[in-house]
Formats: sequence, C-alpha cells, structure tokens
Amino acid sequence: MSVRRLSIIAAVALLLCTVAVGAANAQSNRSVNDFSLKNASNAEVSLRSYASNKAVVIAFVNPSCAFSKLYRERFRALTSSYKDRGVQFIFINAPINIEDGHTTDAGDAASLPFFTDEGQKVSTLLGVTKTPEVVVLQPVGEGFAVRYKGAVDDNPQVEGYVKERYLATALDDVLAGRPASVTDKRAAGCLIKRP
Repeated sequence: MSVRRLSIIAAVALLLCTVAVGAANAQSNRSVNDFSLKNASNAEVSLRSYASNKAVVIAFVNPSCAFSKLYRERFRALTSSYKDRGVQFIFINAPINIEDGHTTDAGDAASLPFFTDEGQKVSTLLGVTKTPEVVVLQPVGEGFAVRYKGAVDDNPQVEGYVKERYLATALDDVLAGRPASVTDKRAAGCLIKRP
C-alpha cells in the first residue's frame, strides 16, 4: 500500500474514534430534571420521588408489541433481581398505534408498575423511539444522569441465545460506582407512535 492510502485510512480511523468517544461522553454527561407520569390510578408521580434509589430504570413497553411480549419475563426477572439493590423500575406504556396505545395485559398490569406518558413527552425527552427500550438514570444532585439508553440485551427473540446483557451490565456498573461500560445500544422493537 502506498503511504497516501495508509494516511487516509489512519485519518478515517482517527475520525471514527473521535466521534465514538464524543458520543459516549455526550451520553454520560447528559442529565434530566424532574418529570411526572400518571400511574394506574391516574395519580401524578414525579421522577424526583425516586431520588433515594441508587438507580431508576425507565422501560418503554407496549403490551401489543411482539418485541415487548418477548421481554415480559426478562423484565420481571430484572425487577426481582435489582429491587433489593436499590433499583426502581418504571414501565411506561408507550403507544405504537392509536387504537391500542393505552391498553395493558392483565398479566402485565398485575406484576409490572405501568405509567402513562401523555403526549410522549418523556420518551421525546429521553430520545426513546422503540418498545422495548430502556434508560438507566442515576440520581445526581438536583437531577438524574443518563447512564445507559437502548436495548435490554443482544437477542430480542430468544432469551437463551443472549450473549450480552446491556441493561444488567449498566446497572452492575452504576451500583459498583463505575461509569457504565456501555452507554448506548440500538434497540430493536416497535416504533413509538408520536402525536
């Protein structure tokens, strides 16, 4: 190879590394202030009410989305595994189409605390576009720092074939006082319907 080609390849590689590091830093430096959601009783619940937790996981799901259905048991297991470690899970029923946007499956409603994001303000604020997609927030000062956003793991279809558990890894890092080793992974799922 010529010196010129090597120089171009090196420059492109350096540019890609710079962009990747910049995106990771932007995600790790991002924070959100308080917001409110409505619970199943139609009462307002603020994010700030969970400030005493070590982490808050906001999970955007829809009971009509096939991908959300595939994660139902994984979400139950994660909630059970982390609740005694100071992690609060909040499940937002995000509409994927107008007809079924606010329906919940009786099995989900009994075991997962569903909230409503009226006008999809929270999903827009957090940059979430699919169900299921999760955001890990850590209380910091007067707000919450975004520590992870994206997929729960690397195999939405078959839990037995999962190799990378992104959400669990991010939570373990946050609980251990380390920066999340992965801050963003593209989620696969149903697109959230915007108003």
